[in-house]
Amino acid sequence: MKNKLTVVGAGNVGATVAMRVAEKELADVVIVDVLEGVPAGKALDLAEAAPIERHDAHITGVTNDYSAAQGSDIVVITAGIPRKPGMSRDDLLSTNAGIMKSVVSEIAKVAPNAILIVVTNPLDAMCHVALDTSGFDKTKVIGMAGVLDSARFRTFIAMELNVSVDNTHAFVLGAHGDTMVPLPRYSSVAGIPITELLSAERIEALVERTRKGGGEIVSLLKTGSAYYAPASAAVEMAEAILKDKKKILPCVTYLQGEYGIQNLFIGVPVKLGSAGVEEIIEIMLTPEEHEALQKSAQAVQELVDDLKRLG
Repeated sequence: MKNKLTVVGAGNVGATVAMRVAEKELADVVIVDVLEGVPAGKALDLAEAAPIERHDAHITGVTNDYSAAQGSDIVVITAGIPRKPGMSRDDLLSTNAGIMKSVVSEIAKVAPNAILIVVTNPLDAMCHVALDTSGFDKTKVIGMAGVLDSARFRTFIAMELNVSVDNTHAFVLGAHGDTMVPLPRYSSVAGIPITELLSAERIEALVERTRKGGGEIVSLLKTGSAYYAPASAAVEMAEAILKDKKKILPCVTYLQGEYGIQNLFIGVPVKLGSAGVEEIIEIMLTPEEHEALQKSAQAVQELVDDLKRLG
């Protein structure tokens, strides 16, 4: 029996997730969106590429029909709106929380055993909404952030040292945003820590660029935001789960005392397998790194508190 993956949201991120999942033949794909005709049109376009790309994944697009997601192994949620000029943080939080509640309540009915990969921003806070709405076990609600942020850090390291990205490894913890915590001590090139290869000033510059990686792309595009790399990050997580790879990746997960953080979604290294988050990996942090992670957690806690206030 084939795996089944549903993508909620047929925008750039969702459509790219669907394309990569199909081309890797990881699963049959269902695309769900509120816009009439758009998911069906994108699904048909992707299906017509299949003979050229030589895959046999089945791709379906539906408008507001969650029955098509019946029995999905994984649901990737990209639905939501970006922050627009003049929009307050509360407006964005309230609007996307409403969308998340609506989506997850429908998914829970038709795919109660699915693992949810949340992409919608503000990501860490949206994971709380997904967990509360679904009633799923905490191991089955995972946020895509650390994989993306670590990929950005790896990209900048490779550019700086003029080496293959395949040789680079990096870890970025914490919230998805300005308070994220890139860890140079745990970042390396062919096993050599970057602290041995780059000056402290150059490392700090790469760390800062990583923190602002999404904003840099938004400023270049003028309209819209990144989608190729976010989609790839979500697909790497999905592949680790569908293939039961037991892969250690930095993901947003629900902590209950780990790293001294209680009842909060935050990015840390986890082992991903067929059961979702199968283990939370606690690594040793310096006092400075620990303090930075606590500060990042506080930023997430403020968003969660705002969600409660907004109802």
